[in-house]
Amino acid sequence: MAIKDKMENNLTMMKKLLVFTVVMFVFGYAMVPFYEKFCEVAGINNLLQPDTLTQEQETDTARWVTIELDANTRGLPWDFKPLQRSVRVHPGESVEVMYEIINNSEREITGQAIPSYSPRFLDKHLKKFECFCFTRQVLKPKEVRQMPVQFVIEPTLPKEFHTITISYTFFELPVGTPAISEK
Repeated sequence: MAIKDKMENNLTMMKKLLVFTVVMFVFGYAMVPFYEKFCEVAGINNLLQPDTLTQEQETDTARWVTIELDANTRGLPWDFKPLQRSVRVHPGESVEVMYEIINNSEREITGQAIPSYSPRFLDKHLKKFECFCFTRQVLKPKEVRQMPVQFVIEPTLPKEFHTITISYTFFELPVGTPAISEK
């Protein structure tokens, strides 16, 4: 009887782990639309939309800010990286940085980049004019692409911040799914 009970316990545990694995997989795919709705409700949905300057921007030449650049993928067979790890700018100065992405797979894949910032309130002081995160990216097998991001850090950034981080994470979009900014 002890062996039979052990086998039943093992089978029960295996079923629970299988259900847990499926739930976590579904949760991972649900994060992109969940993130969009969260940003919409919280009023910060401008992360995936181009910004415009409302007036001529002053450059604060008395200050320097180091911008660290980061790139990640979730569940994609892509290599994704900034071509430079950091850039040093004056607040108010227009900046262009380049990212490179490589599809290492043998199939065409569609992805969408989601930005995140540190400090977390940086989105109030960061104005992006061009970004690959505004649209979905379709990469053919083995395709290599360089993509620019153009932005400005406003001089209103609090003076105690000398280093900030801009990070992008690419998620795969299922076939036929519109880009987040297209919804």
